Amino acid sequence: MSDKPPAPVSKNEVLKQRIPTLAGNIAATLADPAMEKFSEDDEQFIKFHGIYQQDDRDLRKTGKKWLVMIRGRIPGGVMTPKQWITFDDLATQYGNNTLRITTRQSIQFHGVVKAGLGPIIKRINESMLSTLAACGDVNRNITVSPTPATTKARAEVFADSLLVVDALAPKTPAYHSIWVDNVQLNLDAPENTTFTDPLYGQTYLPRKFKTSFVIPPSNDMDVFTNDLGYIAVIEGGKLVGYNLAVGGGLGRSHSNDQTYTRLADVLGFLPREKVVDVARAVLTIHRDFGDRTNRKHARLKYVVQERGPVWVREEIDRRTGFTLTAVRSFRFTSTGDTYGWNRAVDGSNFLTLFVQTGRIKDVAGHAMKTALREVAEKFPQLEFRLSGNQNVILANIPDTDRDALTALLATHGVQTENQASVLHAASMACPSMPTCGLGLAESERALPGLINRIEKLAMEVGVAGEEIIIRTTGCPNGCARPYMAEIGFVGKAPGKYQLWLGGNANGMRLNQVFKETIKEADLETELRPLLTRWKAKRTAGERFGDFATRVLLPEAFAAAAAAKAEGSKS
Repeated sequence: MSDKPPAPVSKNEVLKQRIPTLAGNIAATLADPAMEKFSEDDEQFIKFHGIYQQDDRDLRKTGKKWLVMIRGRIPGGVMTPKQWITFDDLATQYGNNTLRITTRQSIQFHGVVKAGLGPIIKRINESMLSTLAACGDVNRNITVSPTPATTKARAEVFADSLLVVDALAPKTPAYHSIWVDNVQLNLDAPENTTFTDPLYGQTYLPRKFKTSFVIPPSNDMDVFTNDLGYIAVIEGGKLVGYNLAVGGGLGRSHSNDQTYTRLADVLGFLPREKVVDVARAVLTIHRDFGDRTNRKHARLKYVVQERGPVWVREEIDRRTGFTLTAVRSFRFTSTGDTYGWNRAVDGSNFLTLFVQTGRIKDVAGHAMKTALREVAEKFPQLEFRLSGNQNVILANIPDTDRDALTALLATHGVQTENQASVLHAASMACPSMPTCGLGLAESERALPGLINRIEKLAMEVGVAGEEIIIRTTGCPNGCARPYMAEIGFVGKAPGKYQLWLGGNANGMRLNQVFKETIKEADLETELRPLLTRWKAKRTAGERFGDFATRVLLPEAFAAAAAAKAEGSKS
């Protein structure tokens, strides 16, 4: 038995234990106009309330301008027109006049000063949505396949997801007190010092927890990148249950091999009536066994990797009192969205609109923010759905409204067909600069230009019009899921990226590092030989990601091994 003392818990764990209500001094700071920012401790607490403290990095040379980013909790990305109008109003009044769709079917407000924080969150709650648990060491916004095209069972899947939303929501009294009542909790009151969340306990989770529901054959949520994934099993048009996936996650750190990307393991099948029990079981496994000493090692994926899927399955069985049965067959064919007008399975229409890097804004000739606002005002019966690919779906549209809606969008330069080139349509980016404090390189602001250059290069080498899934992030955290892309750019420094290759179209394979660093200026030089070889050596219909996995990556690894061996000889 080792005499080595246990490692101390991280600072975040100490904070949560000290103030288990997560109230901090948030309300007091809000009430004090002389304070332009939250304290370092409160910076951690506000995350649980859906807020990140940031500054405008473009202005740092002249002094920091403190801002906050606010993220809505929008289960399954479903919004009513009234809710959309509320969010649109708030972006105009308090934000930077844009709405940023996230890869987890939410909306973020950027550029908000502290004085706008209270009004935004209060009005979001009045709209019957929330920001609670959109960030923080809790279960985050639950994602659900949004398309109504293939099965009526989607309504049942969405209903099940809402049960899990409710079951995994934290119960802190601080959120309502601060944002609805505008009252600072008395941190010294016994009921607050001893508060214990009935599910999370006093210190919540070691790190964030992500849950997703998908409906094959579409893997539009990249379900295997989640801590907890439900893969719908539909028989005879009826939802009978789910295949359970556990232990995915993409966050990692440069030059730290102890952090890594991981796809979830599919552990077994469960009937519908067990979705909440299983959700609680998986979450509490993370709560009880996750690493609270090292936040870089605190995700559930490390528990699953180190203890093994068999142990996890047995622990779920023990905590739920029933046994997961054999995995049912399933097949995924794509991760993308179906753009343009489509027919839903119930006979109604739905329209998927491409949103470049998820940023809804008005620019010359393409006033998407104004267009969607008018859609919400003039078509109150439809439903807004945010996709996991940062796009907008307008659903429940009768045939009688289709032409009028198309015409309204067209008056603002928003097309319903041929909305984007094939490469732009398959791309994603995180915000990164200038707001995200973790960004090492540009992402959202760089990606459109990168795609334009790659399109020109594709035309030059003879592969124009071929879909390649391309994603970029400003840091290795992986918010835009670059590690699932056929080509992934991961920021390392201004103008420099790690190049990852080899993801596939159905979201069931991670890509791998092909080159540690490339300069943005050298993009064509780096990619031209790869695309040229793909053109010359691909098998019939072989996608770039599959070719990279079959040919480019093995060659690169072999060359690196040979160089290492040669170096050891000398």
